[in-house]
Amino acid sequence: MRKRICVIDGQGGGIGVSLIKYLREIYRESVEIVAAGTNAIAASQMMKAGAERGASGENAIVRTVAEADVIIGPIAITWANAMMGEVTPLIAQAVMSASALKVLLPLNREHVVIAGVYKEPLPHMIKFLVEDELREVLGHV
Repeated sequence: MRKRICVIDGQGGGIGVSLIKYLREIYRESVEIVAAGTNAIAASQMMKAGAERGASGENAIVRTVAEADVIIGPIAITWANAMMGEVTPLIAQAVMSASALKVLLPLNREHVVIAGVYKEPLPHMIKFLVEDELREVLGHV
């Protein structure tokens, strides 16, 4: 059975789009990718990037993360009221309460500093996430 990866993003969905494109490039159809957008624009963009299914909004995200094997997104998806309020307290709680492995990118615009994390360009972080962090969970493809 294929692993189900839930990619969560908001605002314009650019981070999610980059993640999904690279996941498809490396893992092809060996994984199921579900796009969970905090808004319809983000979900739509992630669907165009190659997600098999997608939805937007609080309830859709809460239900989707409960069924995921892996949740991927910016670290702000775990913080209530992040992303200009698009991450509701219920979304943050659902992400952190899900039994899925969470692989989070240390990107944020929330006036938070994460000590010990070095700034890297987004493409480098996505490459590391997809090729290194997920390899153990998804296997060598």
